[in-house]
Amino acid sequence: MAPRRSAPEEEEELEQEQEQEQGLVALEFNEPLTWRPGKPISIDTLLKRLDALSKELSEMEQETVDTDSLVKVAKDVASHQLIQHKDKGVRAYTACCIVDILRLCAPDAPFTPSQLKDIFNLSINSIIPALFDPSNPYNNQHKYVLRSFAEIKSIVLLLDVEGSEALLLKLFTTIFDGVSGFKSSKGEQVGKDVELSMQEMLGVLIDDSVTLPGKVVDVIMAQFLRAAAPGLGKERQDHVPIDDSQATLLLKEEPEAYQMVRNLCQAYDDKMARFASQYFSDVIVDATGFAGKPNGNRDEDDENDEDGGPTGPSESDLKELRKAHVLIREIWKAAPMILQNVVPQVDAELSADNVHLRQMATETLGDMISGIGAAGPPPLPVLDPAAYPPLSLEEEDRAEPQVTNILTTPLCSISFSQTHSTTFHNFLSRKNDKAPSIRAAWTTAVGHILSTSAGGIGLSREDEATLIRGLGEKLSDSDEKVRLAAVKAVETFKFRDIIVKLGPNGGVGKDGSVLNTLADRCRDRKPAVRVAAMSLLAKLWAVGTGEMIAGNEAVTAALSGIPSRIYNAFYANDLELNVLMDRVIYEFLVPLGYPPAKKATKNSNPNGNSQSQSANAASIDHDAIRAERILLLVRSLDEPAKKAFFAMQSRRPQFAKILETYLDQCERYNGGVMESNAEKVTSNLNKTADYIAQFLPEHVKSKTDLLKFAKIHDRRNYNLIKYVIGQENDFKTVYKALKELIKRCMASRDPSVIDTLLPLLYRSGCLLFNRSHLSTIMEYSKSDKDGLGAIAHEILNEISQRNPDLFKTHIGQLCKDLVDQAPTATKPNDPIVAETLKACSTYTRKFPKDVAMDRKFVQTMLNYALYGQPVKASKHAVNIVLCKKDDKSMVTATDLLQRILKDWSYGSSNFLNKLTAVSQLELLAPKVTEEANDEILNMTFKQILLQVRTDAKDSDPDWVNDTDMDEEIQAKCLSLKTLVNRVRSIEDIEDAKEKASNVWKVLRKIIKEKGEIVEEKETPKHHKTRLRLLAAQLMLKLCTQKHFDDMLTPSDFNLLALTTQDMVEEVRHGFVRKLQKYLADGKLRSRYYTIIFLTAFEPNVEFKNRAETWIRSRARHFQNLKQPVLEAIMARLISLLAHHPDYSNEVDYLVDHARYILNYIVLVGTESNLGLIYKYAERVKQTQDGLNPNSDAHRVLSDLAQAVIRKWQEKKAWAFNAFPGKVGLPVGLYTALQSHSEAQAIAEKSYLPEGLDEKLDELLRAMDRKKKRKSMSAATGTNNRDGHKSKKVKSSSTGDRDGDGEAKSTRKIATAKSKKTPGKKRSDRDDWSPGPAVPESERRQSSRRANKNTRAYTERDSEDDDEEMLEGVAEWEYLDEDEDDDEEGSGEEAPSKRAAAKASASARSSKRKEKESEENENDEEEPEKEQEEEPEQEEELPAAATKKASAAAKDKKAAASLSVRNATRKSGRGKTAAAPAKDKDDSDLSELSDVEMADEPEAEAETEAEAEEPAVEDEEDEQEEEEKKVPPARAAANGRKAKTSAPAPSKAKAAAAAAAPKGKAKAAAAPARATRSSRSTRGKQQPEEEEEDEDVMDEE
Repeated sequence: MAPRRSAPEEEEELEQEQEQEQGLVALEFNEPLTWRPGKPISIDTLLKRLDALSKELSEMEQETVDTDSLVKVAKDVASHQLIQHKDKGVRAYTACCIVDILRLCAPDAPFTPSQLKDIFNLSINSIIPALFDPSNPYNNQHKYVLRSFAEIKSIVLLLDVEGSEALLLKLFTTIFDGVSGFKSSKGEQVGKDVELSMQEMLGVLIDDSVTLPGKVVDVIMAQFLRAAAPGLGKERQDHVPIDDSQATLLLKEEPEAYQMVRNLCQAYDDKMARFASQYFSDVIVDATGFAGKPNGNRDEDDENDEDGGPTGPSESDLKELRKAHVLIREIWKAAPMILQNVVPQVDAELSADNVHLRQMATETLGDMISGIGAAGPPPLPVLDPAAYPPLSLEEEDRAEPQVTNILTTPLCSISFSQTHSTTFHNFLSRKNDKAPSIRAAWTTAVGHILSTSAGGIGLSREDEATLIRGLGEKLSDSDEKVRLAAVKAVETFKFRDIIVKLGPNGGVGKDGSVLNTLADRCRDRKPAVRVAAMSLLAKLWAVGTGEMIAGNEAVTAALSGIPSRIYNAFYANDLELNVLMDRVIYEFLVPLGYPPAKKATKNSNPNGNSQSQSANAASIDHDAIRAERILLLVRSLDEPAKKAFFAMQSRRPQFAKILETYLDQCERYNGGVMESNAEKVTSNLNKTADYIAQFLPEHVKSKTDLLKFAKIHDRRNYNLIKYVIGQENDFKTVYKALKELIKRCMASRDPSVIDTLLPLLYRSGCLLFNRSHLSTIMEYSKSDKDGLGAIAHEILNEISQRNPDLFKTHIGQLCKDLVDQAPTATKPNDPIVAETLKACSTYTRKFPKDVAMDRKFVQTMLNYALYGQPVKASKHAVNIVLCKKDDKSMVTATDLLQRILKDWSYGSSNFLNKLTAVSQLELLAPKVTEEANDEILNMTFKQILLQVRTDAKDSDPDWVNDTDMDEEIQAKCLSLKTLVNRVRSIEDIEDAKEKASNVWKVLRKIIKEKGEIVEEKETPKHHKTRLRLLAAQLMLKLCTQKHFDDMLTPSDFNLLALTTQDMVEEVRHGFVRKLQKYLADGKLRSRYYTIIFLTAFEPNVEFKNRAETWIRSRARHFQNLKQPVLEAIMARLISLLAHHPDYSNEVDYLVDHARYILNYIVLVGTESNLGLIYKYAERVKQTQDGLNPNSDAHRVLSDLAQAVIRKWQEKKAWAFNAFPGKVGLPVGLYTALQSHSEAQAIAEKSYLPEGLDEKLDELLRAMDRKKKRKSMSAATGTNNRDGHKSKKVKSSSTGDRDGDGEAKSTRKIATAKSKKTPGKKRSDRDDWSPGPAVPESERRQSSRRANKNTRAYTERDSEDDDEEMLEGVAEWEYLDEDEDDDEEGSGEEAPSKRAAAKASASARSSKRKEKESEENENDEEEPEKEQEEEPEQEEELPAAATKKASAAAKDKKAAASLSVRNATRKSGRGKTAAAPAKDKDDSDLSELSDVEMADEPEAEAETEAEAEEPAVEDEEDEQEEEEKKVPPARAAANGRKAKTSAPAPSKAKAAAAAAAPKGKAKAAAAPARATRSSRSTRGKQQPEEEEEDEDVMDEE
């Protein structure tokens, strides 16, 4: 009988039967995996068993597995013997078995908590790290474990393990570090499948966890910082542009850990949003909770927020905050949805009291909106001004995108402005934060937002417009940091963005546009701002030249005005600004390296447009390309900028001469080793270095550098400098020499010397006007390619006048072109050839021997003289023919004259050509025309000047341009010139005076009769205006010769001066320009400066400002020379005003004269010379009027002048320093009094009527109110340097040209008022006044009153204009005119200005009563520094002076009109520009001009009329004889003893003695001015000027 089975066995069999019935599969593996101590299983055996177990488990399915069969195996694999086995293979297979058991047993793990902890320790510390070595032999097992954790999600058991925080931290850290760190020793990369599995595993943990440990969240968030640049928490770094060779170093994608975390945040945004909110709350709330406010508006608080209120966060807090904000930026770029609860926290920081918190919040929000992450903004776009071909917008679109760093590429996946609109608007409100640092941060952020298009997602039109408007406002912010940030913000824009985003807002020339405001920063007070602005603008223009030449209207409208704004900065007369301009011009506008040399290996230029340069590099004409850039540059300039451009080029020879002198001194110095005269040589070198240093901003450093350079004594450097400044060298030579010099200096022991030398080399080198460029410029002048022909002609004309030496290599071609295009009687020439002819004429005058006068060329010139068009061609042709002044040229001239006189009649063919040629022959070949004088006079005077062939009409215009002049007026102008040239050419002085008397009468009559010379028939108005302008100009030209000037009587002088107030604007302006030219060139005596001050009531604000600038320039010029020339003008000005047709003793009339005087004081007066001016004004009172002895007008004006001076001195808070010496007055204008008692009575009497003092106070108060308004405007930072608004004022004030009815009505008013004027005052002026006195005065008064409400009188807007071109404009403005140019052209105005001609004419010539005092209130003309102390009286003034004198004041209407005055500068023609006020003139050009054209102060014949002793008229002859016997040495001693107020020549004592009382006239002072030899660089002087120095009389 079989044994009975036990109950357990029966149950087991039953269960097996049930399993078989259910289909469950039990584990068949039954081999031991553990061992007893001391009897371990071998590793090979163990590995085989584990491998078998692993395979069996992996094939089992969870649904069919018998989990009970796994219990034993689970216990074995979880034993310490396997988990902690030393063999990595055992551990790997063990892990595989464990994860399969977990899979099969899920959801109930067959492990104890302790075993689970050991399992996860094994996985995290051994299995997961091993995955980062793909070469590991058990890598497949490791990957299997990882996939199981991720797919089965068994990793979630980790969350229930005790001490899971440490394991989680280890897991996250290991994975993040592993995927982004070093992979294996063999450099193998971790597979993407591994990374995805790890990411999935971490995602399971994040998704299943209710909360994550803080440290784990920290690790997760820290992965975003892997995108940050090194040095997190420090200041943001600007990225250096990467070249092509370094592009492969840039990251193409983010770090793996970064990508993993980004994907996790995007996949589990809700959970991560909660974790992120918790994370940032710990940092942000703690730092801002104590300093927060419910809103972000803090603009009304005090500026220094840090000083008051709660204590701000500590440095450590701020450091953590910076890290948190950097992290927020990157998270927004990667996964913005998890920051939903964080953005409001950053928004709260905008309202914090602490400035640092608000600034960080502003920066962070700006970067978030821009899509800028932790790595910072993208690199600045490349704008290469030297790239060739220049950038093309179309090619930029087609060009392949440049390789960029993915970490710095802005990116936004959602729109911040739409997702967080409230925070966005709070961010916009930070624009007006009171803290400059926050406004600067906001401005920088706006630049990034606009340049990146909000991270590429775009902005709405409204938001973009708001940001652009804010950016423009910040360019004019009151704080320099904000302005600089705004400039840098614009610099982040690509060229296309500039055109597309900023261009529609308006170009550089449109007021209020961003580009216009950016251009204003070129004149910023702070160097950093103007350097950044000017450099950026120059680069933009250079990059856009290709599009501008191609005719792109958008680019042209936006950028074409940039060169003008840069060159107009020249008027600021600031040394630092001048150096900056040199750098910008030669490094950006026209870079010296443009076009760059060919590079065969390159196929793209830095601007991004692909070009195969190597294929066509050989065919590129570098000089032609560069010349084209120069032509485009000049074409882009407006009139003032063009004058500045030519002035900067005209100073080149002078600077070159200075450097030559410096090099010569260096050679003599010999590095400090001298054999003889060491002290003298060293002294000369120091003086030369000191002189050169005055043109540079840092005087001490510049001088030191120059001395260091001399000490180095490198002769190669000397030769290189000579190559640079030598005009005979081509551009390639100059450029190579300059590059080598820079390289050598940088390698020397004193590399800083190049900083001093480079500006000097830029100014003295032939860099723009180089002979290499001339051929291209000449070619453009012929072909007019790209519309550059006119500019090419202008440049050629400029070169021919200023530097004709450059034509030496091209003169043959010029002559050939002239021959090829010569006209004949039937074939006219191209009018454009006239400019070439003028260039040739200028060159031949300087180098007559270089022109081959062969028969063919001479005949060509004769054809031009007879048939050339325009008529000026005849003048140039005659100049060329007579350039050599030899017998052959005289024979040619005779032949020409004979051909002219043949059938010479008015209206004949080419009559004007013949008349022009005759005019030049009269000047250059008087002996040739001598025999035909009668015939010439008959034609010019009787048949032309005394005939009126054109009927006058009421519809005739007041003025016509040169091109619209009919033949009759042209003939009359040429006839007048012929008459004047005839007397100018006479060498014998007495004969010249005799023959000039009739010419003088003709000119005087034309001026007096307002252009009318014929009594029988009325001359048309536009003829009369031309004639009186030309007559006045020719009178000035005659007066440049001393013997003719002696013929100008005081009455004629007063008559001539009234041309300054002609009723036609073009006449006034043309006359003043010619006067300024002659004065600046030193060709007229100093008395002619008096005339300029009659421009005080000039209606044209633009022209008036230019005249005032010129006067200040000349005043500074004479101050530097220590010559009180303009101070002595006070006496002459009083005389001129005393005999002015508008003069009257009534208060209202004296108001106008007070304004003349105030205008003079404002422009000329300084604290140092005010006492001398006062002395002259006081001295006039103690004399008798030399023109009308019965008049007291000069005494009235003397008292008036003294009162005005005193008021001005009190207003400026200057200490009054009375002039201790004696001053003399001009002979002829004043004479001595008859007795001492008369002088005493005059001194005690006040000649001023009551009421003037109050009006004078009102005038000064009005000036203060206007100054306050200007300062308030300046405080806003909106310094519109070029004042386009003033244009609008002007255009609105021109009035109606046809307002005859109004003029008539106002005349009646003026006539009624004039009856109050004493008749005696009118009779005083009848002897010289042009026309009836009363009607003339009425005309002036009525026209002013008619225009007082329509004509605007504005002034400069800033006190910065003190030094504005204080010495430059007076000289360089006229260098482009030559002596024989036609004067009528100088009076021509643009057609657009003719609309204001009539109104301005009547305003100019009418009574000055209703003028607004702004004309005299230019505060810029006075130094900004005023004394704080009360002015001290150094001496008791005379009794007459101590009485309070009244001064002219402002009318109530004029005072009220002050409120509408704008405070802007002008950018167009003739506009003024601001500059920082300085005590020392520092204009490069002006300094050079002072050297070249140092003006000899005119020493007037004067007399001393002492109040203490009567004059003795009958002893004048005896006194004259005594003075003739005074030796020169004694005369000089007497002059010094008399303390002469103005240096003067020593001759002509007799006239002074004849006019002075016996015993009182002092010996004439010897010349105290610098001799001509001490100013060797002075400009050309006419022979008659040197004679003038000997024949004028001294001032006492």
